[in-house]
Amino acid sequence: MAVVMTMRWAGVTPEQYDAVRAAVRWEEDTPPGAVLHVASFEDGTGYITDVWDTQADFERFFSDRIATAVKEAGLTGEPEIGFRPLHRRFVAPGVSGGG
Repeated sequence: MAVVMTMRWAGVTPEQYDAVRAAVRWEEDTPPGAVLHVASFEDGTGYITDVWDTQADFERFFSDRIATAVKEAGLTGEPEIGFRPLHRRFVAPGVSGGG
């Protein structure tokens, strides 16, 4: 069953996020189970919302690929991460890719 992963990470800057994204290259080398990724920032906190095929897919991706890049980018602390079953997903016609 697909899940929605929400992450709140205090103290993460857009520049640190971009450094992790560049190091991991998840847009070019998409991890198994990844469906959707959205990132935003407000008041010194990073907010991530993903959709994954399974919670285990995200956990494997985080431990295998993200954890090392996080350390290299200088992120401190631990994120608050939660998972909920996906009820419904809608993608507007014509929407694709990053941006």
